[in-house]
Amino acid sequence: MYKIIGADGQPYGPVAADQLRRWVSERRVNGLTLAQAEGSSDWKPLASFAEFAGEFGPPTLQAPPPAAMPPFAGTSDPRASNKIAAGICGILLGSLGIHKFILGYTGAGLIMLLITVLTCGMGAIVMHVIGLIEGIIYLTKSDAEFVRIYMDGRKEWF
Repeated sequence: MYKIIGADGQPYGPVAADQLRRWVSERRVNGLTLAQAEGSSDWKPLASFAEFAGEFGPPTLQAPPPAAMPPFAGTSDPRASNKIAAGICGILLGSLGIHKFILGYTGAGLIMLLITVLTCGMGAIVMHVIGLIEGIIYLTKSDAEFVRIYMDGRKEWF
């Protein structure tokens, strides 16, 4: 005979072993249900009793359901993922036009790069100022506005 602690936290019993096996098959109790054997003062999980161990099968570890991942704070639209890289490259390396290449504006990037190289660096000052301004503009736009203007609208300059 056994006593058990029900799901409501109340003790039930004494209950015969056959009755407990029926409750296991009906899923009214499980291996974690606390039980106390007659003549014992210890409460322990039902699966720890040798006479019930076979009723529950091998112990399994069940992973908790994955928590919902919060959206990445930096981007609400995946097409805006290059905004920060393009902005920083525009500020730091604007004269080379790297920020244009990052956004897929190959023609504009080549123009900036060729002006810098073909003028032996004299045009680099102007190209760097343009890159600096564009980098600041990119970084100050919201993700939605950046996507609308530079991804959807394909605005290559300023």
